Amino acid sequence: MNSLLLPPNIGLAFRLSLLLAIISLGGLWPSFTFAKDRTNPFAWPAMRREARPWAYWWWMASAVDPTNIVAELTRYQQAGMGGVHIIPIYGAKGYEDRFIEYLSPKWMEMLRFTVQQAERLDLGVDMTTGSGWCFGGPRVTDTEANALAVAQKLEVAAGQRLDRKFDPQTIQALVAFPNEGQPVELTARIAPDGTVDWIADHRSWRVFAVSQRPSGQKVKRAGPGGQGHMLNLFYAPAMSNYLRWFDEAFASYPGPWPRAMYHDSYEYRSDWAPDLFRSFEKRRGYRLESGLDALVGGAMDDRAARVKSDYRETVADVMVEETLPLWAGWCRNRQLLTRNEAHGSPGNWLDLYATADIPETEMFYKDRNKLISKFASSAAHVTGKPLVACETGTWLQEHFTETLADMKYLLDDLFLSGVNHVLYHGTCYSPDDAPWPGWLFYASYEMNPRNSIWRDVPALNAYATRCQAVLQSGRPDNDLLLYWPLHDFWHNPTGMVRNLTVHARDWFEEQPIGKTAEQLWNRGYAFDYVSDRQLASATAHGGSVQVPGGNYRAVVLPPTRLLPVETFERLLDLARAGATIIFEHQMPSDVPGWSALEQRRDRLRQLANGLQWRERAEAIVREAKVGKGRLLVGDLEAALSRAGVPRECLFDLPGLMGIRRAGQGDWHYFIANRSQTNSIHQWVPLARDCASVVVMDPLTGRTGRGKLRHHRQKQAEVYLDLEPGASLILRCLPARSVKGPEWPYLQTTGSTAQLEGLWEVHFIQGGPELPAPFQQAMLTSWTAREDANAQRFAGTACYTLRFDAPYASNGLWRLDLGRVCQSARVRLNGQDCGTLFTPPFRVTVPLNPKNNRLEVEVTNVSANRIRDLDRRGVKWKNFYDINFVNLQYKPFDASDWPLTDSGLLGPVTLTPVASK
Repeated sequence: MNSLLLPPNIGLAFRLSLLLAIISLGGLWPSFTFAKDRTNPFAWPAMRREARPWAYWWWMASAVDPTNIVAELTRYQQAGMGGVHIIPIYGAKGYEDRFIEYLSPKWMEMLRFTVQQAERLDLGVDMTTGSGWCFGGPRVTDTEANALAVAQKLEVAAGQRLDRKFDPQTIQALVAFPNEGQPVELTARIAPDGTVDWIADHRSWRVFAVSQRPSGQKVKRAGPGGQGHMLNLFYAPAMSNYLRWFDEAFASYPGPWPRAMYHDSYEYRSDWAPDLFRSFEKRRGYRLESGLDALVGGAMDDRAARVKSDYRETVADVMVEETLPLWAGWCRNRQLLTRNEAHGSPGNWLDLYATADIPETEMFYKDRNKLISKFASSAAHVTGKPLVACETGTWLQEHFTETLADMKYLLDDLFLSGVNHVLYHGTCYSPDDAPWPGWLFYASYEMNPRNSIWRDVPALNAYATRCQAVLQSGRPDNDLLLYWPLHDFWHNPTGMVRNLTVHARDWFEEQPIGKTAEQLWNRGYAFDYVSDRQLASATAHGGSVQVPGGNYRAVVLPPTRLLPVETFERLLDLARAGATIIFEHQMPSDVPGWSALEQRRDRLRQLANGLQWRERAEAIVREAKVGKGRLLVGDLEAALSRAGVPRECLFDLPGLMGIRRAGQGDWHYFIANRSQTNSIHQWVPLARDCASVVVMDPLTGRTGRGKLRHHRQKQAEVYLDLEPGASLILRCLPARSVKGPEWPYLQTTGSTAQLEGLWEVHFIQGGPELPAPFQQAMLTSWTAREDANAQRFAGTACYTLRFDAPYASNGLWRLDLGRVCQSARVRLNGQDCGTLFTPPFRVTVPLNPKNNRLEVEVTNVSANRIRDLDRRGVKWKNFYDINFVNLQYKPFDASDWPLTDSGLLGPVTLTPVASK
């Protein structure tokens, strides 16, 4: 505990965050749960800062100052955010006198001030271990830079001398290959003057020379003082030297440290390293020099595929065993957590995500595949890490058109995929003296206080916080481990490294892993992905497969051709100890790689031939008893049924999806209706049995006792009312009598009436200036008025109407605002009815028989105001580097945009309702 003897200027909240880091780094995080009131089944878990949304916080040229730091952080805290992630980037033109060099003494002073002020406001702070992205900067030498292999191929005829000079300082391998026979290594024969003492014998030879060069890729969007080569993640000395830069910067740093360091998505352009030959031989058991003809010679045969598979596995191993652990260890020694985005890399994502304390995913524009985001959550679930982060909102829609509803639907997709710690992408630091729209980052949702939608962001943040507080409590409750047969993808004779991007087409969606994952998802089977490395540390007990993060009912292998012998042996060991192993359709037929190929093939055959199958070969599922457990081969769903693995039948309903968390004898379900058209008003089955259920609405915070029944074979069913796009949380409890308010299930009891009358409209907040007030009997967009100020306005208008109840009713009324552009705060008779930002824009309210006063404060997006700036030629896009671009990475220009509808468009209706 000596590590907690910290300077007295470090606040209590920061000490607690450090304690959390120490617990996690000591391997105790799997047992850590976020506290909640377990005596009250209707209570939400504690809303800690980790549960609140965080945001990427770009520091343009690090041109920050104490006054604006405090102002910005205060606004974030007031909006319900939990923390910020500092990323220095390029600057804004005209403010050069404010630029601060990255890691300079002044920069470190601004970091100290920021963390201290954030702690005062109960906000966390993370930072990138670098400027912009990815790792790199001015200290990275040509040797340490991300590198490309340079291969030369020479033909040497029989009896001829190798008549070419080579630089002995740069050539890493020089190898001659005969048409038949063994290669000859010539590297040691290179003389100081570059000549080679070698003459071909009676055969023709091909000679391959391999060196490397920097790829030329520099740190993207770097800030002042952060420019330079990107790092080579295949070369451990490069990482060691890189971290010395931060040792020097923090050597005399007097302030509190951030919570975590961050590594962005893999965008390096690299396929080689100075010591790659050594790394390869150490790991693969043979010299890559002897396979250069297969690696760089253009062959398209099985040997080339195997050598390249070994090469790809080697660079993946270096990242997961050497370079990223160096970074993570550096952070650990300083009591810092780590966040890592593994996607984009040519390695095994599951292992790379797991090198960090907080694996982090992202969804990019239209690439919204929840099964891709599950790689980060799977790494966390399997290795026992409680937080799964996401870079949230990158290119969600075009700038200034993105609504709070857009973000809510993205959040739901992320929560379904296992994410429970979102970081908006993001907000840009901007001083108050910068003209509207302030300083902006080009790939952002623009989640900043200058965007008009910010007014209702607190409602979105409250929703996210309630969801994440639940999703951070307890532990994941998935039944299956789905093996990723990455060697099948690596076994390819084309190209060098094979980067795996979030776009996911060739490496996932077109591969068996993608098809099997989609089948499991669509059928409601709860699963996590697992790697060879993670299976190697798994055990089995009582019929369950046990990994650091929990227990699973079975391991599933999608159709797999190439399986490492070590993995097959491990699967058999798990089966002998009582586990169920399921091979979809087929057993693996071969092993990957080139080294000792025949010996490994023989071993795989021996293991397979030693199995005793119970059923006929033509049976839909074959079974082999192995010790206390079994192997099943055949149709996947039939095998899962035989293994007794349950599925969530709620997935059978169009658009309905869910994810479970297990507590101490209870479960939480997050359920979302992702259909755009289908409403759910029916009994929905649950895979986990319970005696009572609490329905929790994360939008409003309301909770109540839900309707529960037991149907076929005592399966629990809960009654749900979910409109398209809606979501809720269920808390399933073992106790039979839960006392408390009932959840309101409502039905209509009369006809719908449209509200009529004269609406008073006045503008209350926004710019560039407030339009004149007006009245209207028919609701239309305020942009339809002949008012230039209204057409360019971004902000909030209040709509007021006085009305009598349509007819006598003793119950409640459903107030439906119709079309709202784009969010609304509702008050009725002076009472706050909530903030609505997703359709249908409805609330349930009581009415007075006469003289009701309805006030609806509607906020639009900022599209029309930006359009006006561009139409008038106002120079607001005034940034260095990429400046400001649109979705297609073309210069941004909104001047030809049509006007975006704004305001309350209705129709506004009332419908009487009562409990079912």
